Amino acid sequence: MSKFYTAKDLEKMVAEGTCLGTLPADAKFTPMARDILRKHKVKPGSVARPTSAGGTSSVKIHSPVLPDYVYDWKPGGDPKSSAELEKFFYSPEIQVLKERMCNIGRRIWEKGYSDGNGGNITIRVGDNLVLCTPTLISKGFMTPDDICMVDFDGNQVAGTRPSTSEVKTHLGIMKHEPAAKSCVHAHPIYATAYAVAGVRPPSCIIPEPEVFLGEIGLAEYDTPGTPEVADAVGRLAKKHQSILMLNHGVICWGKDVEDAYWKMENTDAFCQTATIAMQIGGPKQYSHGKLKELIDIRKKMGMPDYRLDDLKECELCDADEYTVNSAAQQGSCDCSVPQSGGGEVDEALVRQITDMIIKELS
Repeated sequence: MSKFYTAKDLEKMVAEGTCLGTLPADAKFTPMARDILRKHKVKPGSVARPTSAGGTSSVKIHSPVLPDYVYDWKPGGDPKSSAELEKFFYSPEIQVLKERMCNIGRRIWEKGYSDGNGGNITIRVGDNLVLCTPTLISKGFMTPDDICMVDFDGNQVAGTRPSTSEVKTHLGIMKHEPAAKSCVHAHPIYATAYAVAGVRPPSCIIPEPEVFLGEIGLAEYDTPGTPEVADAVGRLAKKHQSILMLNHGVICWGKDVEDAYWKMENTDAFCQTATIAMQIGGPKQYSHGKLKELIDIRKKMGMPDYRLDDLKECELCDADEYTVNSAAQQGSCDCSVPQSGGGEVDEALVRQITDMIIKELS
């Protein structure tokens, strides 16, 4: 039977330092007792009751949860009239996203990921609407009033500053991958150096990038802001959340703008570490079996990864290709085609070639 509590009972608990949240969830209260609960902003049953002596459970005051920054819109609910569009663009919910974009822009600038007016940021806010940073502005000094909004064809529909032409690349990603709710593009030094060299950083050397980034993509070069580069990058978004843009920079997508920015940080830190490792002897990889475990973790976290479905086991790890002194690691991941004739060496041919070389040298 549920216990009944009066205001006097609760006042006594407060005086004794007993948390009101430990009251049973099914308890009954007088109206004055409920006033006390509201005053202390407490919900009965929200805090675990202490166990008897010798118990192992402890009292807690919070139930930890991860913050969720994903912006979810109602499908088919995009504003139709100019008045609706204006109300939406200046709504409190969109204002929060604008402020978040400015915060990310400042962090990009402070990390040295953008020079001058480089880089851009987007957040999808509807079936056909995307917030974006404007053209010709330092990402470190934007205000919410600077943010623009475009439709899915790149036409600007709101904002007092002109939108960036490179928003088309972001739209290309969002069109090909519906899970991409936000994109961040920048020019971090180490990751951009890999993009300029046309080289993807090696796999199987650091666990965190395998979990949080997956395999990094490499998009072919085309003129920034054109439909061609938007299509080239967009097609890679189905398999890659971090994409090096050949001779240009890096673009990352995520479930929200914080997630997309984190992937930019992860990418550049990974490229910097790999670069230094190659200078001091080359990265030493772990096995593709261990990589499978990391990919499983990534998938359990809800992030896409195609590698176990599309790649051969020996294609998962490629660090040997980057190793300065790689002789010790040869054979750890063999995809070579068997030689004809059972791999036997034609000794007569070797002798003939050797004699020819000696004759030329003489």
